[in-house]
Amino acid sequence: MTALVTLGEAMAVVAASQPGPLDRGAALRMGFAGAEATVAIGVSRLGHSAAWTGRVGDDSAGTMIQAGLRAEGVDVTHVRVDPDAPTGLMLRERRTADRVRVAYYRKGFAGSRLSPEDLDEQQITRARILHVTGITPALGESARAAVERAVRIAKEAGVTVSLDINYRAQLWSRSEAAQTLAALVPYADVVFAGPEEASLLVPEMEPADMARELTGLGPAQAVLKLGAQGALADDGNEALVQPVVPVTCVDPIGAGDAFVSGYLAGLLDGASLAERLHLAATCGAFAVSVPGDWEGLPRRGELGLLTAQDVSR
Repeated sequence: MTALVTLGEAMAVVAASQPGPLDRGAALRMGFAGAEATVAIGVSRLGHSAAWTGRVGDDSAGTMIQAGLRAEGVDVTHVRVDPDAPTGLMLRERRTADRVRVAYYRKGFAGSRLSPEDLDEQQITRARILHVTGITPALGESARAAVERAVRIAKEAGVTVSLDINYRAQLWSRSEAAQTLAALVPYADVVFAGPEEASLLVPEMEPADMARELTGLGPAQAVLKLGAQGALADDGNEALVQPVVPVTCVDPIGAGDAFVSGYLAGLLDGASLAERLHLAATCGAFAVSVPGDWEGLPRRGELGLLTAQDVSR
């Protein structure tokens, strides 16, 4: 049994390591990123088994992604190497010290060609949690069908389904996203969203009310990510607010996925709602304090570092 199974897109990342235009002579670093892959890494670092399914190209970037996930303990047995499409690419520019600009090259690339045939039904039915996001169904018809099949398989098998709305305006319109996500939400046991993302599905109102409205659509738990205001969760019995864990923000990219990884790891731990929220906020704080999407995610033994008064040795 794998604790967490997820599927989606992962891309190579070429990122500026210093503020300034992405131009000749700019200092760059190479890596990889993907919302679902970040969640898998985060859950793995916190001691639970995780598997990621996706497509990569038959190229150096695809090899890097698979090797990187393996190194983090993520099962990539069902990753498909696509001989007909290259691995997607993300260019990340720190145009100023506090402003990041991102360009994606993903349409027609390997990640967008994920299909229902790439899924291993037995792996999903044996999982404790299936995690999907709103990014993958926005990539194209076959990727959308893969997500829809995955959640149906999980629901029929009694596997907990986690859905992060993760709306990307560059990929699809709000109306198209709302229609697709409205069909996915009833399969979810846990749904994550920011207030603007939640408004795709429920009327815009106070966060606590939006969370309660989301649970009315089917999920047992609704978690609203509120940025600098922290987070709020409603599990049908209680609604709790979690403030942010204070850190110096170095790179905000990936904070939401880190938050989700902490919450799902807490769910796998059997932790209370308050404990899950605190673990989620802690993982988000670790992530933003280090450059990169997932590189700063904590391991179990590091969780106390942000609150320790003296960690010198």
